[in-house]
Amino acid sequence: MLAQLRVDDRLIHGQVAVVWTKELNTPLLVVANDNAAKNKVMQMTLKMAVPTGTKLLIRSVDDAIKIFNDPRGKDKRIFGIVNSVSDANKIAQNVQDIEAVNVANAGRFDKSDPKTKTMVFSSVQLNPDELQAAKELAALTRVETYNQVLPSNQKQSLASALKNK
Repeated sequence: MLAQLRVDDRLIHGQVAVVWTKELNTPLLVVANDNAAKNKVMQMTLKMAVPTGTKLLIRSVDDAIKIFNDPRGKDKRIFGIVNSVSDANKIAQNVQDIEAVNVANAGRFDKSDPKTKTMVFSSVQLNPDELQAAKELAALTRVETYNQVLPSNQKQSLASALKNK
């Protein structure tokens, strides 16, 4: 079961590796990113950031969807990470057994024109394509969608934040 799918520009970093894996009690971390799945240097870097005892899989978005839908993982708690809202939306549209999508840190490092970006949360600034993906994601009533950078932060509803955007 996908306990949480997190959208984070940086994929794995201290907050994710230490704080969130512990908070979610997820021994399996799946990075769903087409670039990382092909880039050996990026894979080595991501592996170095994972705490001892946590298993890491780095897969393309399509391969990650297959893993998330595999019946053998139904009783396992899995923490998924993507770096774009569009990838999170694609996964959420194609995976039924998903508890939540946390749009935590997104859009700050993409190469789109800053003038075209919409600030949804202080840590989330989306270009028009990503904004559309966020709206589609928030419309999924079977999945809780929110922004929560740290577990100590209050969850903020993605749907509510997008109402007038």
